[in-house]
Amino acid sequence: MTSYSEGLTTEESGLFIELFETSLRINQREQLFSWLQGSFQYLFPHEVLLCGIRPENEQSLHFESFISTRYVTEQHIQQATKTAEGLITRGITAWKSHHRPIFIADGLGVGDYGNHHVPFVEAPGALQQIELKNMAAHGLASRTGEVLSFFSFSRIPGQLSAKHAYLLELLVPHLHAVLLRICTTKDVRPGMTNRSLPALVARPISAREKEVLNWLQAGKTNAEIAAILGISPMTVKNQVHSILRKLGVENRSNAASKAKELGLF
Repeated sequence: MTSYSEGLTTEESGLFIELFETSLRINQREQLFSWLQGSFQYLFPHEVLLCGIRPENEQSLHFESFISTRYVTEQHIQQATKTAEGLITRGITAWKSHHRPIFIADGLGVGDYGNHHVPFVEAPGALQQIELKNMAAHGLASRTGEVLSFFSFSRIPGQLSAKHAYLLELLVPHLHAVLLRICTTKDVRPGMTNRSLPALVARPISAREKEVLNWLQAGKTNAEIAAILGISPMTVKNQVHSILRKLGVENRSNAASKAKELGLF
């Protein structure tokens, strides 16, 4: 892994601008979760985001969790954030020494890799035990070095790379602004997770399911979608059922409307 100098592609640049513009309209926690599960997943796919922010006149960070997988529970979050030995707690301590993105994942060696840092290596099976594997994190600090906010993404698909660190440097200032705005509206409640918001997406929509969604919106039948994508009608049927379940809707028409509302198109 080395420093990243390629920048964003044209498509990624357009997507980043879109994310920035839409983030300006976020004032509630529910809106932030929807935003994270929409186009954000194309740019920075993940299943868990832990956000820590320091309220004014307080010394400690307050954490919010945005979870889109059934494997991560409240117990895992508390284990990672509520103790001095917790993964996130140690990650923040390590980040304060460099103020650069940090990676924590199996198979990585401790060291400085240019635009990011691997501060420590967990014991075999430790990340799997708390279900927060493949973690990339970054934060913002004050002029005096105090941590103002910290954002930890985990369960990131694939191998972590210098591009993940580059994207974190671009995204974290905007995430900080959004979370601060939500705090100002007093919508953040410590310990609350998206599990109390059943109407929202329970799990991210996969790339293939997004293709199916696009054709659903166009009014195509299962057989027509199967022919277009080169898969069987039964596979399409299963994916449609999965989409309906993830979006929490009952029919194809509602799925298209909900997906548009969440910015999945």
